Amino acid sequence: MLLKKALSLALFLFSCMASADEPIIINSVHNAKDEIQTARQLNDLLHKYDLRKWIVTRTIAIDDDSIPHSHPVLTLHTRHRKDDELLLSTFVHEQMHWYLAQHKQATADAVTGLKLLYPTTPVGFPEGSSDEEGNYEHLLIIDLEWKADKELFGELRARQIMEFWAVDHYTWIYRTVLDHKRQIDPILETNNLVPRI
Repeated sequence: MLLKKALSLALFLFSCMASADEPIIINSVHNAKDEIQTARQLNDLLHKYDLRKWIVTRTIAIDDDSIPHSHPVLTLHTRHRKDDELLLSTFVHEQMHWYLAQHKQATADAVTGLKLLYPTTPVGFPEGSSDEEGNYEHLLIIDLEWKADKELFGELRARQIMEFWAVDHYTWIYRTVLDHKRQIDPILETNNLVPRI
């Protein structure tokens, strides 16, 4: 409710076309300088890169006071306003939460496969998500994020981004994806969880 009210009060709005049909709306929650700068940056990136297959939700909030999250509105912070690739990687990460939410049964089946590989996972910051179920979903999301980053920035830069995240947050999850991509990729493929245009 508070986020909804803040969004309705936002004075700054960007709109860009990421596909031929629907615009992406980027709101600055507090109309703060860093939020406006980040909104402009994201708008420019959405024009520069072809993100059609990685975009699910089209309403984005930029909020200085929030940790990035996907629901109820995809929200990014201003931390990466000086690094285009980290901002875009975060954007794709949050979009993939929406993507998995649209593919609930396939996600559940993939999580079952991951539980066989990783019967226990570390819960809580900095290693994991807030619960084990979130860890399993994040293994899928982060693998998808890496796929997107490789398409957008190339293999070397994508790996550097994943290495950065692996010491920043979700450290066990990012490290596991980095070290076990060959085990996780087939789970995504078998369950048809790789976005395609």
